[in-house]
Amino acid sequence: MTANPLSLIRIVDDEPEMRASLEFLLSTAGWHSQSYESAEEFLEKDNGLVPGCLLLDVRMRKMSGLELQDALQRSDYSLPIIFITAHGDIDMAVRAVKKGAFDFFEKPIDDERLLEAVEKAVASDWEARARQMNTRIWRKRYELLTEREKEVAAWVSTGLMNKIIADRLSIGEKTVQVHRGAVCRKLQVRSAVEIAKILDALGIDIPTV
Repeated sequence: MTANPLSLIRIVDDEPEMRASLEFLLSTAGWHSQSYESAEEFLEKDNGLVPGCLLLDVRMRKMSGLELQDALQRSDYSLPIIFITAHGDIDMAVRAVKKGAFDFFEKPIDDERLLEAVEKAVASDWEARARQMNTRIWRKRYELLTEREKEVAAWVSTGLMNKIIADRLSIGEKTVQVHRGAVCRKLQVRSAVEIAKILDALGIDIPTV
């Protein structure tokens, strides 16, 4: 398994022995980790800008793992969560997965399976952050378009020819060509497919052909 040295695995568990055990396991696989003895400490000290994942105990003495999951979902913190659960908490863990948790493991933990899940969770976090970054970049570029260019972009994304788009917008074909060129230049794309991808990512309505 390949550990990403730029990632951080957070451990939130109120049992010192469990934190130490998970830290050791992760270190043997090359992962960097940071432990917190409570959900409150995690919320106070963790840097959510660092990619990775969260190993989270379901049942803790103060704020529970499920309550922490709810708190993170109300924020912009989308770190993948892998729940660690005792036998009696399996139903709770299943509910957590249905609410968006990445995975859950019952104590005693299968080390190999956990490391595999960590690798997948970290990979998913990097991918999600890349998508978010692309979306922010695309949003800035899209806002450079004039209202007419946005209209043309929407129609171009459907794959229609310039002449048909001109008829739909009641403008000249050469005008469509000019706007289409401006759209491609500002969005930094070359095709209708790329325009459609950007509009879809931004949630922009595309006309029905």
